[in-house]
Amino acid sequence: MNDSRFDTVIRSASVFDGSGAPAFEADVAIRGDRIAEIGKVEARGAVEIDATGRALAPGFIDVHSHDDYSVLVTPEMDFKVMQGVTADVVGNCGFGAAPNPAAGAMFRAMFGEASVPEWTGYPQYLDVIDRNPPSLNVAVLVGHGTLRFAAMQGIHQREPTAAEIETMRGWLREAIDAGAVGLSTGLIYEPGRYSTTAEIIEIARAMTGTGALYASHMRNEAAQLLDAIAETIRISEQAGVAVQISHHKASGRANWGKVRASLGLIEQARARGLDVSADQYPYTSGSTVLQAVLQNDALGDGRGGVGRVGPEHVLLASVPKMPHFEGKTLEHVATEFDLPAKAAAEKLVRENGMGLVVVIEMMDEADVRTVMRHPSTMIGSDGIALGSKPHPRLYGTFPRVLGRYARDLGLLTLEDAVHRMTGMPAAKFHLKDRGFIRTGAFADLVLFDPGTVADTATYDDPRRYPTGISHVFVNGTAVVRDGLHTGARPGRALRRDA
Repeated sequence: MNDSRFDTVIRSASVFDGSGAPAFEADVAIRGDRIAEIGKVEARGAVEIDATGRALAPGFIDVHSHDDYSVLVTPEMDFKVMQGVTADVVGNCGFGAAPNPAAGAMFRAMFGEASVPEWTGYPQYLDVIDRNPPSLNVAVLVGHGTLRFAAMQGIHQREPTAAEIETMRGWLREAIDAGAVGLSTGLIYEPGRYSTTAEIIEIARAMTGTGALYASHMRNEAAQLLDAIAETIRISEQAGVAVQISHHKASGRANWGKVRASLGLIEQARARGLDVSADQYPYTSGSTVLQAVLQNDALGDGRGGVGRVGPEHVLLASVPKMPHFEGKTLEHVATEFDLPAKAAAEKLVRENGMGLVVVIEMMDEADVRTVMRHPSTMIGSDGIALGSKPHPRLYGTFPRVLGRYARDLGLLTLEDAVHRMTGMPAAKFHLKDRGFIRTGAFADLVLFDPGTVADTATYDDPRRYPTGISHVFVNGTAVVRDGLHTGARPGRALRRDA
């Protein structure tokens, strides 16, 4: 037997294969970028890892990220790979890094003057990822907001002309042909919030029959949550595409409990044969740009898509020109400015722009658990890698599900928790040979201790790595070894398997 045929053998692991099936004990051998053998592996000379007492899972897939620029600005992506994430789905909430420099400038405004390569469309963006690989893999959603901004040459409240619609459809088709996994909308953000249902349906129809999906930060996650769910499902049905509901929740105390009804609407749609699912981050606070909080009147009557929030529940995460305010509440800043909370927020936005990100306490823990238990829910961090006090979900989402919700609370079995982070999203987003531990699949793997895995990131100290995750492999290469980042950058642009 040729003992050099394997590069790495992981010995005696408890294998959670991503399907949700019961775990089993096995050796797993890696050759090149693939899983070469599973079972009792005979080999000498390969790097061997004793995984006795530890769990081996497929690499986690973050289906809801905003790392379009981070993968180039901070390519080691330590805040993701250290928690076991081996693939990021970028381009969520209608924000994207293409189709052209004008649209990309919206994202650049959030990241300042970061020096990154230039590109002119989604095919070129995917090529840039391949030429400048990060430590994890990257799949791309096409941001409707950036399409609209570019096609209409700015932010406008009017409906697009037929020619502008066709321009957006053309860019979308080009991206889908290049391997993008779908279209996203952000319907509480400019310019997406000025779009009609009919506009989105017409654009999304360019994806019919391709396997690409529609992902939406819906128009309302507060008082009109059920109307927003209905609109999202209608877009899916009339465009003939699968749908992913972003960060499913009910925002604002007055709306707590509505997730039971919204889950009912999802169940009804699924019973009709529609492919409807959602994602969730395992926290009771959200995070967004302060500009959107103002635009949705969340500091006023709360009738917008965010719901009503008090200034004491708005924590400043990133304040580019006033970093000394990071970690302070809006209430604190309003007192310092000697202004009402809304006026203080407006002053902050004027002076800091789109890079001003906040963390908002707005959800009910019981709702978080209700959504997580539902079989339509997978996991996404929705993290924003800006500022000294980002939401702790940026560093802690996946180990928090494994540790707090699966092990400690028993809300999910460990097999189910892993499935929602791996096989389920890989199938939904058409990521071929990802998300499962199978012979011939890509060797994206996470080795962790199910008894100690836990998030350690907090609101006061959010940039902290989790515990219990010892090894992470991306395309067969160790990016985390014995709990330390190796510096390796074997990631790739993932193209949808049609």
